[in-house]
Amino acid sequence: MIFIIFTINIVYVAFLTIRMILTLKGYRYIAAGVSIVETIIYIVGLGLVLDNLDQIQNLIAYAIGFGTGVIVGSKIEEKMALGYITVNVITSEAGEKLPRELREKGYGVTDWTANGRDGDRQSMQILTPRKMELALYRTIQEIDPKAFIITYEPKTIHGGFWVKTVRRGNLFK
Repeated sequence: MIFIIFTINIVYVAFLTIRMILTLKGYRYIAAGVSIVETIIYIVGLGLVLDNLDQIQNLIAYAIGFGTGVIVGSKIEEKMALGYITVNVITSEAGEKLPRELREKGYGVTDWTANGRDGDRQSMQILTPRKMELALYRTIQEIDPKAFIITYEPKTIHGGFWVKTVRRGNLFK
């Protein structure tokens, strides 16, 4: 019984985490479908605990399963890598080498000259699917291991050549 409650709660919370992420990323209908399955799993798991409320080990299994489910759901979401990220890069390597190489690999790069504490810098803003995030970091670090990198998730993307390329499905092919 303990193992069943533990497992059910892992699955329930993993679904809950994925549903929340899908909702935040704008996948409303998929999130609604996930929530149907999530609710069924939740009711079954909670029912098992409530039917055996006098056994403390069931409550503990429920609580530990909940915490473990958060980790499992987060790992699944990392693998799904939905959406896009914007990466700001600041490098002391002036010139077109890094922006050119990134563009050749298919990344949308806007670059400009900036001023830092120690002099001129090259600043770039790069938009990429989250699935390409780690490859982008590796590329940047191969060219400039000292590059300063900041990443965030854009809420809305509109216009530019890159958006058209993504819609046609031609990115990174």
